[in-house]
Amino acid sequence: MPLFTILIVLIVAGVVLWLVNSYIPMDHKIKTIFNVVVVVVVIVWLLKVFGLIHYLMNIHV
Repeated sequence: MPLFTILIVLIVAGVVLWLVNSYIPMDHKIKTIFNVVVVVVVIVWLLKVFGLIHYLMNIHV
């Protein structure tokens, strides 16, 4: 996946998160949970894009 595409997806995710946080009234607890879920999903997606999830799954302790 080209770096430009990754950058665009990160920018779009950030703008959508900012719009939801700014313009949709929610309880603070729900907003915090939503932010954590979005950040975790983006991190997992980045790990998958860069091929690190497969590497991390194959580590044997």
